[in-house]
Amino acid sequence: ALRKGSDLEKAFATAALVYNNCADSENKLSKAETKSLLQSQFWHFIQGQENKPKYQEIISSLDEEPENKINFEDFMILLVSLTLMSDLLQEMKNVKTTK
Repeated sequence: ALRKGSDLEKAFATAALVYNNCADSENKLSKAETKSLLQSQFWHFIQGQENKPKYQEIISSLDEEPENKINFEDFMILLVSLTLMSDLLQEMKNVKTTK
């Protein structure tokens, strides 16, 4: 459906597809499934971040979920939060400014 979509549209569609493939029948992910998904599908962004206070804060917010599950909206907020604090994002910014 998004073959002619922009790169940004394709990126968000991919994130939605990955989430939907892992979500349960209620369209939610458990904390363990979320952490596993991040480690397998988002590791370039979280690699080396484990000791940073902001990373710890973001990941610990998963433990505060009352249902022990997160929905797609919370998952996307988690991805954006981890992206914003990652070293990889800074590296990409540096590449862009040096060209």
